Amino acid sequence: MPSDARILIVDDHEDTLYALESALAPLGYQAARATSGDEALKEVLRGQVGLLLLDVRMPGVSGLDVVRYMRRLEQTQHIPIILLTGFGPDAELTSIAFNLGVADLVMKPIDPWALRTKVRYLYDAHQRQRSLEHEVRELRALIKEHTPDPALTHPDTRVPVQRDPRNETLQQDRTP
Repeated sequence: MPSDARILIVDDHEDTLYALESALAPLGYQAARATSGDEALKEVLRGQVGLLLLDVRMPGVSGLDVVRYMRRLEQTQHIPIILLTGFGPDAELTSIAFNLGVADLVMKPIDPWALRTKVRYLYDAHQRQRSLEHEVRELRALIKEHTPDPALTHPDTRVPVQRDPRNETLQQDRTP
C-alpha cells in the first residue's frame, strides 16, 4: 500500500465527521471525508484509501451497500473497514457486517482512545500486508527472470540443460 494512503471517514453528519477527524488527528495519518455512500465509493475507486471509517445508516447508498460493493472488487476487497453505528447493539447488523468482512463495528458515541487504537492497529497491519505482497511480487519476478526456460530442460530429469559456450563457438566457426 502506498505510504500516502488515507483514512476515509464517511458520515452524513458534519459534526460526526469533525469529531472523528479530531479523534484521529493525534495519529498523524492523512484523512479524507465523504458525506454519502456514493461519494465514498468514488473516493475508494480513485485509490489511495488505506482504511475506511463508515457510517452504517446514511440516506441513499448505505454503509452496508458500500461494503458489499467493495468486497466484490479485487482492487477494494482488501481495504479494512470499521463500521460506525449510533443505533446500539443489533445482532442482525453485527452478523451481516462481520459476514461481509468488516474489521470492526463501533458504537457511537465513540471513545476516541479506543478508536485510535483500533485504527492504528488495522491501518498499520494493512500497510504491512500490502508491503509484503509487493515484495512477494518482486521476488517472483526475480525468480522468473533467473529461472531457465522450461523448454531447455531435459525431459527425463527436468534438470536444466546447460549451454556450452565452447560448442556455440565451434558451430559459429564451422559456418562459411
